Amino acid sequence: MTIQTVGIIGAGTMGNGIAQACAVSGVNVVMIDVAQAAVDKGIATISGSLDRLIKKEKLTVEQKAAALALIKGSTDYADLKGAQLVIEAATENHALKLKILKQVDELVGPEVIIASNTSSISITQLAAATSRADRFIGMHFFNPVPMMALVELIRGYLTSDATHDAVKALAEKLGKSPITVKNAPGFVVNRILVPMINEAFFVLAEGLATAEDIDAGMKLGCNQPIGPLALADMIGLDVCLAVMEVYLEQFGDSKYRPCPLLKEMVAAGQLGRKTGRGVYTY
Repeated sequence: MTIQTVGIIGAGTMGNGIAQACAVSGVNVVMIDVAQAAVDKGIATISGSLDRLIKKEKLTVEQKAAALALIKGSTDYADLKGAQLVIEAATENHALKLKILKQVDELVGPEVIIASNTSSISITQLAAATSRADRFIGMHFFNPVPMMALVELIRGYLTSDATHDAVKALAEKLGKSPITVKNAPGFVVNRILVPMINEAFFVLAEGLATAEDIDAGMKLGCNQPIGPLALADMIGLDVCLAVMEVYLEQFGDSKYRPCPLLKEMVAAGQLGRKTGRGVYTY
């Protein structure tokens, strides 16, 4: 299957980022959200992002216009009917994702592939909520989508080779470097990354070093572009905690125990950049 039109559920950070990556690569996009204001905001975000690329001379004014012309914003799920692939990029909420996936499954043709951009929920479990487990796959993009090369392609228990190959071809068309992953909590990148962030909180809680020195150590000693604590603030401390709790529950291994300091900071509402204060103050 050649994917010429991609439907995207969610016009937020991940959704509009995926939409931009598709449109710049010449792929038609239908971006859906529950409210017109959210759709308009998503398209405005894309426009602003493309303007920054123009200033960096990575894109022309004409290429921006061509990309925006390929994006249709809508609040009507019926507009997804022309897509060969629909990507669910809603908030990381299990119940919400199941509701959306069932709605999409009932609407689009049986040949359409459905993907989820989830970062932690079982692809096999999400696929089971649809009538097309063989045509269901995880497409885990990384933020910011237009800049990050990686896409994790997560195969559920019943994902077919044809589905995997079609989605991989699309990811490569978008200029991404996909890796193929079996279904498991956290997949590959977050399975490694979030426990490392959690361990950085343990180091901070034990007073072994300041937050600044912990981050500097990992940047200078491990060649990371951003330290784990600053990255936690960017991701959201609540998200980091939620992921660790999923690991602890699903693996039943105490090595995934969330750091008490992380739990305390979340309880206090210090969630990182989005609240103006986390490990650092913004």
